Amino acid sequence: MPPVSGSISASLSASLADALALLLPVDCAGCGVADEALCDGCRGSLVPAPTRRLLDDEVRVHSALAFEGVPARVIRGLKEDGRTGLAVPLGLALRAAVRAAGVAGEAVLVPVPSSRPALRRRGFAVTPLLARRTGLPVIPLLAPARTVADQRGLDRDARARNVAGSLRVRARHTARVGDRPIVVVDDVLTTGATLVEATRTLRAAGLPVAAAATVAATPRRSSETRSGSDLRHA
Repeated sequence: MPPVSGSISASLSASLADALALLLPVDCAGCGVADEALCDGCRGSLVPAPTRRLLDDEVRVHSALAFEGVPARVIRGLKEDGRTGLAVPLGLALRAAVRAAGVAGEAVLVPVPSSRPALRRRGFAVTPLLARRTGLPVIPLLAPARTVADQRGLDRDARARNVAGSLRVRARHTARVGDRPIVVVDDVLTTGATLVEATRTLRAAGLPVAAAATVAATPRRSSETRSGSDLRHA
């Protein structure tokens, strides 16, 4: 029997986790109420309200939710507890963030890849799974080029140094892009160091990155972050 590739293995792991979630009793990922993976109230807390942030004057990032309260708990349920069924509502939120970028109808999504240690630990790649749940075209153009340290606890400059040179372009997939614009996607925007590095890597290879999108962003008070109503007048 031929070996199973890493991407196929990760997809099988995610599908198995989805199936088990239907069979095993669960509590709501947002509030803990029994016997519901996500209650109606918490599902309502995932209604997108896209915001925009500009990183390094060159990367425009749209985020569907604020990374706090219910959205933060649901994202952690996916990432830390392996509750892959939560990727469906979170993927819909990500789709809204992509639409806010104004290129959803023609763009292709390029997910930020999981690090090798994270992939081994979880058994599935978080952002590629979320990207597939948007229903939009996804091309796995990026791959890890080297191992990076855990970003948690690092400040903005340390995060940028940590991820510098950490990604590479999978050349065999570049022809699939054609002249369509790329939206780089990730789960959570914190300092934006990873998205900046992903965009830099793709643009250095001559690939047309139009914007970036995330499911959620850590809240901040800044003129760079605008509400959905602001976006309509931008």
